[in-house]
Amino acid sequence: MKILVCEDEEILLTSLTFRLKKQGFEIILAKDGKEALEKIKTESPDLIVADIVMPQVSGLELITFVRKKMKSNLPIIMISAMGNDDTVLEAFRLGATDFIAKPFKPSELVLRIKMVFQEMELVAS
Repeated sequence: MKILVCEDEEILLTSLTFRLKKQGFEIILAKDGKEALEKIKTESPDLIVADIVMPQVSGLELITFVRKKMKSNLPIIMISAMGNDDTVLEAFRLGATDFIAKPFKPSELVLRIKMVFQEMELVAS
């Protein structure tokens, strides 16, 4: 399974990449929202993990692109240090699959990713 990780914090990006690769996932990296949009079009990820606050294109704009322009149900897990309930609710309203508040343990993200993939398998069968 291919996971697109969109994160502008280098340390977190490196940590998540290491942990997800260790779990056997193929990782596609994007350091900002604009790069993420390009990777979505060219790499066909199975799931997106994206920060809400990113340079150039925000995580909320990313959700809108995937849901409205691509008309895709691609799972999107949003991460953010913003504890703002309105922003989180907006992410879900736009079509986010899940949300994790920073700081979080990479193992929590791995668990949530696995749960999303299990749910997708149940729906497909």
